[in-house]
Formats: sequence, structure tokens, C-alpha cells
Amino acid sequence: MMANLGNMYGPNFSFLGIPQCDLDDPKSFEGADVIIVGAPIDSGTSHRSGAKFGPQAIRMGDYLPHDGQRPHLALRIDGLKELKVLDAGDLLMPPGDLEKSLEVLKMATEKISRAGAIAIILGGDHSVASADVAGIAAHRGAGKISMIHFDAHADTGDLQFGALIGHGTPMRRLIDSKAVRGDRFLQLGLRGYWPGDETLQWMAAQGMRSYEMTEIHHRGLSPVLDESFAILTDGCDGVFLSVDIDVVDPGMAPGTGTPEPGGMSSRELLEAVRRICFELPIVGVDVVEVCPAFDSADITAILANRVVLEALSAIAAKKKGLSYSPVRNLLDR
Repeated sequence: MMANLGNMYGPNFSFLGIPQCDLDDPKSFEGADVIIVGAPIDSGTSHRSGAKFGPQAIRMGDYLPHDGQRPHLALRIDGLKELKVLDAGDLLMPPGDLEKSLEVLKMATEKISRAGAIAIILGGDHSVASADVAGIAAHRGAGKISMIHFDAHADTGDLQFGALIGHGTPMRRLIDSKAVRGDRFLQLGLRGYWPGDETLQWMAAQGMRSYEMTEIHHRGLSPVLDESFAILTDGCDGVFLSVDIDVVDPGMAPGTGTPEPGGMSSRELLEAVRRICFELPIVGVDVVEVCPAFDSADITAILANRVVLEALSAIAAKKKGLSYSPVRNLLDR
């Protein structure tokens, strides 16, 4: 049994009331455009734990009725209706066994990719990226997926407290395994006081491009995204979007395990996700490090919920061939 229909640590309900599917029953997700799956694990954390409750919080992070529909105001499309979006529930991840949990996730995302669907993974700590991207790469081909990674932290450490796997090491594991090319691996929002020079030298040797938060502030997010898109689509067939919620300033997203001041605004993140999923060939998305125990008035969970909705709405708009301008009057027809 691969997945639990519903939340591993709570009652059975799906993302905003969308239909459920069973990853052990291929007929239940036949023809799906997108499959949402929870990865309720936080054994990879290095500071505050609790991200295993993230999938449940993201699923219910909305004040509107959970009726399986959400028309997007600016894009004028309902991603939950226009696409066939299913929720496979949480993967059954044995607490404390990070290696086994990640293997379960890798098998799940490979299965979703081979079914022709886009995988959206609700974390869980960021160690899940080493598995969810690897699963898709196992289907699409090593080095065929580029990656755009929003985070306060590079997550490129060699070891974390002596362990190869953890939420500080997944990006190195992906590059070391050749699942993703280092020169097609972009990071946005980095800041703070880690990593050190040795790790930064390793990153440079791989050809990685990292946009520190100060650079984004002074250059502007739009030019940075323009530059990123040209790199991401050069020689790769698809793009994986990884969003660590701590890329946002903790004043707007306090519910995370390793908060770092000076981050993006929630608006900047949502607009970036919209552009990425509208303009690029997305093959997978993960939203990680939501830690409800440290949240305030559910604002972090609601933000993560909206990250998923922005992605779905933009993917639907792109599939339908709609045009979009951020400065168009909402009432123009």
C-alpha cells in the first residue's frame, strides 16, 4: 500500500474537496492532468520539527467552501475544473525512517510521471526534493529536467550532522546523482549565514546559478525570472518548481522550521509561481517546510495553499492557450 486516502495524521479530506485517487489503482487516476500527493515527513529537519503536519494544513488552508472549484480572478480560469486534478492523499511514510520514506516518494512520483500527469507534492521537509525530482527524472531521463528552487537556504550541504540525507542536502544529492544538471539548477531568494565557502565553491563548480535576495531586490524579480527562464529551457525538456515556504519573509510566513529574516513578500512569490507555471513546461512542483505548530493565524498554510492554486491556475491557462497580462484591466474583455 503506497498511499493513505486522506491525511496520514488527521481526518480524510482532499485538497479543497477535489476527487481522490489511489496510486495503487491505475484506473482511479487514468487521464489525470495533475495528481497531488502528501509527503508527511520531517525526519530530515535540522532545527524545529513539525513539517509532517504540513500536507494537512495546506489542504485545508482556505476560508472558502471546499467544493472542488476555485476560479482565478486575474487568469479567468478555474484550474480545478479545467484540469483533471486528483488528490492521492498522503504517502505512508514511516516516522523516523527517512531513507525508506524517500524511496516511497520516489516510486510515487515516477508512477505519476509515467501516467502522464504533473505531480504536486505537499511537504514535509525539503529532504523530499531529493526523491520527488529523482522519481520524475527516472521516467523523463537524467539531466532532462531543469530546476527552479525558491528558498532562503541553498540545501547543497554534503552532510547534515553526519548524514547524507536531510533537508540541508537534497540539491547536492540530485546533482551528484545526475538527476539534474548543475548548470540547469537555479535558486532564488537565498540569504542569511549558510552555507560556507567550501559549499559555495562546490556550487560554483557545478555551474549552479543562485540569486541572493539582495540581488533580486536591486535588480527586480521580473528581470531575474526572464534570465532564469532562458537558462531553464536550454537543453531540458521540463522544469521542476520547488518552493520552500521559508523563501518568504517570516513576517509573512512564520510557520516554518528555519525562519530567516529578509525574504520575499508573499505577493512576489505568488506572482513568480504564476509566471513560471504559465510560461514554462512544468513537470512537477513541491511546496515544503510548512510547520503548522509555529504558524500564526494559519497565514503560512494559506500562502502554501495559494502557491498550489497559482500553479494549477497557470498550468490550466497555458493548456487552454489563454493570454495573460499582469496590467490588464480585470473588466476588459
